[in-house]
Amino acid sequence: MDVDLVSSLRNAYPAIKGAHVALVGMSGLLFVVRAVGVLAKQAWPMRPLARRASVGIDVLLLSAGVTLWMILELNPLRDTWLGVKLLLLIAYIAAGSVAMRCGRTTLIRLIAFVVAICLYTAIIWLASFHRTIGFDVLWLQL
Repeated sequence: MDVDLVSSLRNAYPAIKGAHVALVGMSGLLFVVRAVGVLAKQAWPMRPLARRASVGIDVLLLSAGVTLWMILELNPLRDTWLGVKLLLLIAYIAAGSVAMRCGRTTLIRLIAFVVAICLYTAIIWLASFHRTIGFDVLWLQL
């Protein structure tokens, strides 16, 4: 990577981190609002505007996350908390998908919604404290 680009990114770190944190909040809030709408059997959460807003926020969120990853030279195999966070992110996406559209019954969607919120909370905790609460033992065995 170009030295000037890396230097510019490092200088922009506070802004990128701030954007990432704000996007985490926006993504989570939009997920909760849409999921509650789906659970209430409303049509609007699955309409194109709501779906596009969700995808747009998540693309920006992931872009900011990858940029921070590059700036900080993190490695999910070395930095256990990041590896666990990425695994939980995959689980969160799967649970959110069941809550929003794949769950056949309202009960299944509700359970998936609660699981997704728990995973979202765990991801934020990992990102905040860089502690894996024992997940690192599992991670090292993989």
